Amino acid sequence: MDRMIYTAMTGANAAAHRQSVLSHNLANVGTNGFRAELSTYRAVPLRGDGATTRVLALEATAGHRNAPGPAMRTGRDLDAMPQGNNWFAVQALDGTEAYTRNGGFEVSATGVLQTSSGLPVLSDGGAPIELPRDSVISLGFDGTISAKTGNQPSTVVGRLKLATPTPDDPLKRGADGLFRPASGNPLPNDGNARMMTGVLEGSNVNAVETMVGMIQTARQFEQQMRLLQTAESNDRSAGQLLSLQG
Repeated sequence: MDRMIYTAMTGANAAAHRQSVLSHNLANVGTNGFRAELSTYRAVPLRGDGATTRVLALEATAGHRNAPGPAMRTGRDLDAMPQGNNWFAVQALDGTEAYTRNGGFEVSATGVLQTSSGLPVLSDGGAPIELPRDSVISLGFDGTISAKTGNQPSTVVGRLKLATPTPDDPLKRGADGLFRPASGNPLPNDGNARMMTGVLEGSNVNAVETMVGMIQTARQFEQQMRLLQTAESNDRSAGQLLSLQG
C-alpha cells in the first residue's frame, strides 16, 4: 500500500486545524480587545530508506497577532483602552491573575469594578477594586479611579493595574480567552503605563484577510483529499494487476 495516504493525512489535519483557527478569529471580529490567533505549519522531509521525496505537515506555534485594534470612541466614563503594549489585570474564574485589552468596565451590584463578562478588575496592589455605593465613577489616563458622591468633591479611590509584558516573558492566550505570562508569574504593575478614556479597542482581526485565508485553506484541504483518493485508486489498480499476473 502506498504510504502517501499518511503524508496526505498530515496535510489535511493541518489544514483543518488552520480552518478552525480562522473561523474562531472571524467569529470574534466584533469582540473588543480580541487578538487574532495565528496558525502556521511547516513541511518536514520524511526520513527513511530511499529518497526523501515526501514531506509531513507539522503545526508550528505562532501565538497571536500583537498589533493593536482600532480605537472606537464611546464617550463612556468606564470605557478605557490601554496604550502601547499595556494590559489590564483581571481575576480569572480560577482565581489567577490574567490580562485583557477589553476595557469595557462595569460596576457590579456589590460595588466591585468588573469586566463586561463579570471578571473582577484588579488594582495596582493586585486586589479587586471596591467602589463607593451611589457614586459617579470616572477613570484617569494613568489608571486612577475617581468617585464623586452627591455634591462632594471627587476623590481618588484606587488605581487600575496596568502591566506591560516583556520579550523575556511574553503573554500567551489561555483556553478561557485571557492572556497569562509564559513564566506563570504575575506581571508587575507598570507605573508609567497610560490609557485613553472613553475609548474601546476593537478586534485586530482583518475580516477580508481572514475570509481569503479560509478559502485558501479549504482548497488546500481538498487537494489533500484528492491525494487520498489518488492513493486509493493506485492501490486498487495495483491489486488488479497482481491478480492478473497470479
